Amino acid sequence: MNRNIFLRSTRPTLASLCRLFSAATATEALVKTRSGGGGGRDTLGGRLLSLTYTKRSAVVTIRKWKEEGHSVRKYELNRIVRELRKINRYKHALEICEWMVLEEDIKLQPGDYAVHLDLISKIRGLNSAEKFFEDMPDKMRDHAACTSLLHSYVQNKLSDKAEALFERMAECGFLKSCLPYNHMLSMYISKGQFEKVPEMIKELKSKTSPDIVTYNLWMTAFASGNDVEAAEKVYLKVKEANLNPDWVTYSVLTNLYAKTDNLEKAKLALKEMEKLVSKRNRVAYASLISLHGNLGDKDGVDSTWKKIKSSFKKMNDAEYLSMISAVVKLRDFEQAKGLYDEWESVSGTRDARIPNLILAEYMNREEVHLGEKFYERIVEKGINPSYSTWEILTWAYLKRKDMEKVLDCFGKAIDAVKKWTVNVRLLKAVCKELEEQGDVRGAEKLMTILQKVGHVNTQLYNSLLRTYAKAGEMALIVEERMAKDSVEMDEETKELIRLTSLMRVTEISSTKS
Repeated sequence: MNRNIFLRSTRPTLASLCRLFSAATATEALVKTRSGGGGGRDTLGGRLLSLTYTKRSAVVTIRKWKEEGHSVRKYELNRIVRELRKINRYKHALEICEWMVLEEDIKLQPGDYAVHLDLISKIRGLNSAEKFFEDMPDKMRDHAACTSLLHSYVQNKLSDKAEALFERMAECGFLKSCLPYNHMLSMYISKGQFEKVPEMIKELKSKTSPDIVTYNLWMTAFASGNDVEAAEKVYLKVKEANLNPDWVTYSVLTNLYAKTDNLEKAKLALKEMEKLVSKRNRVAYASLISLHGNLGDKDGVDSTWKKIKSSFKKMNDAEYLSMISAVVKLRDFEQAKGLYDEWESVSGTRDARIPNLILAEYMNREEVHLGEKFYERIVEKGINPSYSTWEILTWAYLKRKDMEKVLDCFGKAIDAVKKWTVNVRLLKAVCKELEEQGDVRGAEKLMTILQKVGHVNTQLYNSLLRTYAKAGEMALIVEERMAKDSVEMDEETKELIRLTSLMRVTEISSTKS
């Protein structure tokens, strides 16, 4: 098997709610465990896990520990790295990995490099992870490191690189477990490429046995198409394989049944899920709240929230997000606002998704003035508006036909993301309103916004021309502008140009000539 294809020339999921965990809460529990409660013995793990602030150095802590005459063992550091990763403390975990690389008496294994690569990808980005992969010792560039790099490609939605690496791994005999297959399945499902799922499952089965994650992903693919019968067949395969369904299994089924109005089955699946939810898999609570909300079960939502509050000192963002979303859906806006006040007072994450729930509900109720006041509040609290924030405001002002504010918010929405994916429905609605108002100045402003992100086409120019026609104004040099933007004319374009050429020249059309 040719391992050389992974030498220096190589440059070739379902998103977990675990990423939303509150690190502070988890750290407190872990530190207490490692220190034996409130006043147990001092340990290196306890010291490292207590470094809540990222500016504090894990390396300094390790050096001080050694200077005090204590020994540092690799297995202990590996365990600490695992625990830090569980609570999203990636910076300190990476510092420990980097310290181990520099210690000559610590013998690293391929798995250590795989973990190191994953942490680099999370902290410094994909380019740094690829460079690390190229520079690592050849014997360490095995299936574990390749699987870690594959995971990074999947997380960054780089399907071409992921598929190329996956093929190379197959050539080298590195597809030894379900994990790389599961990464690929997760990517295909997230991109809506469900047609690729059966072939990947078939290939996986020819090499190894699916695990429960594989089956959950397989069910998710069918659930995305509301195919109840196919999803249930996969569930039966789980039983036939003597695997134990986990909470994710029943979460997928509950959601599927709820979407397809199989409410009795949904309730039964949810009960099975509840049996598997505990402190050890805290992430499941947020899903549980959402599912109760989807089923219109207010009592279930409130009882789950009560259980979380009795089990943990502090709620995390995922739980607040699910809870506020659920009570908004169940039309208890007063409770939602109370929960937001609570979140604002205890959370330091400034996650814009949570205030966006409240802002959207104000706008849905057409309480625009109160929504604007709330927007000012979140900005004052230091929360940066996200793309969704600006999109919510765009829709709200569009309902009021306030096109000046619509275009301002629409432009800021595009500026809020590195790569804009067009919301076709929103763009069509904005164009339609500009046309109906004959708002030539607004239509030209929209054209300028979209030109900056390279999104101009025949339909957009036709909308611009229809706006000029509605205003009774002549649109000058449109053919030249379209040629400059590499946009072709269709028959409607030609007819609109002919029509507007008979109209008056105005200040706006003159400035474009």
